[in-house]
Amino acid sequence: MTITPETTIEISKEDLKFSAAHFTIFSATERERLHGHNFGVYVSVTAPVGENGMCFNYTELKSRVRTLCRELDEYTLLPAQSPHLEITENDGQYVVGFNDETLYFTKKDTKLLPLRNTTVEEYSHYLLSRLVQDRAFFDPDTVRAIVLKVSSGPGQWGSASWKAGGGN
Repeated sequence: MTITPETTIEISKEDLKFSAAHFTIFSATERERLHGHNFGVYVSVTAPVGENGMCFNYTELKSRVRTLCRELDEYTLLPAQSPHLEITENDGQYVVGFNDETLYFTKKDTKLLPLRNTTVEEYSHYLLSRLVQDRAFFDPDTVRAIVLKVSSGPGQWGSASWKAGGGN
């Protein structure tokens, strides 16, 4: 019996981050004030070690995660799927109704994301799904598992995982 060795490559670089404004929605009537974070991103990939002594090209993985981070960097992030927000567009702005408030965000400075809330939990699932959908990089027949974490500050992470044969 031949055993193919597997290794987990963990990547947590200082430049794998995005700075963004957001507010967490706690209920239909309670939310945080708009504020920002420098969100850190960590990714680990488990895969078999190939004939060349490597699992995969980690330079390519870092490049793809950096690209995902840049897409979110320096925007106000809004959860387009929140049941508590009513988001419309008007004259270059997103007009957001929440409870008895109306909030205005310029479209060029705002990203609507397919999320229910703007939390580290949701960001980690969003970024992981984007990474897994990148078939130019991701080979589901080779990669055994991926964990992607997003931090809103030291010691506070949200994590999402994908396993071969199990989805995410």
